Amino acid sequence: MDQKPARARIIDAAFAAFGVHGYAQTSMLEIATRAKVSKRELYALVGNKHDMLVACITERAGRMRPPAEMPKPHNRESLAEVLLAFGDRLLREVSDPVVLGVFRLAIAEAERAPEIAQALDSIGRAAAREDLAAIMEQAQSRGLLIGDTAEMTERFLALLWGDLLMRLLLRLAEPPTPEAARHRAHDAVLNFLRLQQASV
Repeated sequence: MDQKPARARIIDAAFAAFGVHGYAQTSMLEIATRAKVSKRELYALVGNKHDMLVACITERAGRMRPPAEMPKPHNRESLAEVLLAFGDRLLREVSDPVVLGVFRLAIAEAERAPEIAQALDSIGRAAAREDLAAIMEQAQSRGLLIGDTAEMTERFLALLWGDLLMRLLLRLAEPPTPEAARHRAHDAVLNFLRLQQASV
């Protein structure tokens, strides 16, 4: 028997059902059946289907965020370490097959259920950008970086991802191994810091 708490089972079941049937075609009954809970318990613990979708995305997005105890950059070496940890974590979490499934779901349901893309963007993508922008601002305040925070954030993400996310969504590439993700993040940090130094 599944020992997970009921709420965790509901979120797992919703992810699985959305992936198989799409958001619009998934019924609350199916989610309840997969989670082995009653519909009444489903509504009490999570809410309606949109609440469930938001809970699913929020749960995964939380894993992308840097830990609260992450040190603040105080020199170029510590900045490189913080960016490496951020990039490595983001690559591994977004490349997770379940997260990729949510991205594909958002694309497939863009017309019928635009709230999926809206939730994914505001809870997932925007939060990750805000966290990265905060790192850039901390580095700026210590004189480690010079430039527009938004531009530096976009530049680092472009170096980190390249066309990997598109290839993953199209199933033209496999998710990177932990070693490959760390190597990719390391290269992005080196290239970013070189570019920033050149632009000073």
